[in-house]
Amino acid sequence: MAFSSCLCQSPLSPKIDCGKKIVRPWSSDGRKQRFTFSLGSNSTELVGQQLVTVGAHLHKHWSFVGGSRVTVRPELERSIPLRKSSGVYASWFSTSQIASTAFTLGTTAVLPFYTLMVLAPKAELTKISMESSIPYIVLGILYAYLLYLSWTPETLQLIFASKYWLPELPGMVRMFSNEMTLASAWIHLLAVDLFAARQVFHDGQENEIETRHSVSLCLFFCPIGIVTHVITKALTKSAGSSSTRNMH
Repeated sequence: MAFSSCLCQSPLSPKIDCGKKIVRPWSSDGRKQRFTFSLGSNSTELVGQQLVTVGAHLHKHWSFVGGSRVTVRPELERSIPLRKSSGVYASWFSTSQIASTAFTLGTTAVLPFYTLMVLAPKAELTKISMESSIPYIVLGILYAYLLYLSWTPETLQLIFASKYWLPELPGMVRMFSNEMTLASAWIHLLAVDLFAARQVFHDGQENEIETRHSVSLCLFFCPIGIVTHVITKALTKSAGSSSTRNMH
């Protein structure tokens, strides 16, 4: 009897620490004690697009007649929708690949036109190529596609960041840190530079002015190429006027 009283009134309070979870007994009825606590499994399983976490409820019954008995009941705690990591990385890789491919194709596409203007300015093929609008249509469509892919809800906010609705350098730096935006800007520059080089070429053909050096500069340094052409044109006219005066 004393032994039973000692067990029933034991000052020991069962306490279990399972992965930072403290579990205490929830009921006691003299001769019989029952402990219920949950054991959370640290392992997770990725099934399809769901992250499944499995836990278990452990029930312990003790009595003088039956002794101690432990029952483990597994339970599905929760299922959390989760996007596949492989899909995220695939999407990122696809976007980066598109930007890189467009950058390379755009640069390669304009080189034949510059080559014709520099190496064969008098050739019939060069004149036909410079009269065609196909290069600008193709570059325009490519630019529109890249602009569509790079456009985000905050694009306009970055462009018109100031209270005067004017672009600011920090906003431009942030916007062009995106590969797709940078690729679209590069295609934009290629189209404008080629158009300017064609104008320089036509003006040189009409006025019989050397344009090969100016056209070459228009490829990567378009404003300098235009300035060079203006200077070349002025010097050519000045030289022509001096020759005419000397002849008279």
